[in-house]
Amino acid sequence: MTDTAYTPLTLERMRADLARVLHEDPAAIDPDDDLVDLGLDSMRAMALMLEWSSGDVEYQFSDFAAFSTLAEWWEVVSRRQAARLADS
Repeated sequence: MTDTAYTPLTLERMRADLARVLHEDPAAIDPDDDLVDLGLDSMRAMALMLEWSSGDVEYQFSDFAAFSTLAEWWEVVSRRQAARLADS
């Protein structure tokens, strides 16, 4: 049985949220761009992790620290969400 209240994080939302904190247009952020080169610092990254976490799936800075692109971050999120859905 799945939880209908669960709303998964999407790549589009991640891109939009990154664009917001970086003061960029979402279309300007390529999934393979280095986020540090775009201006993302650890404080803003941690704020995004908190924003993206829910009671269903929690994200921590350490989950993403070894990765520098949106594509890599999306892989982390996809795996965590798949595991969450498999457990429900």
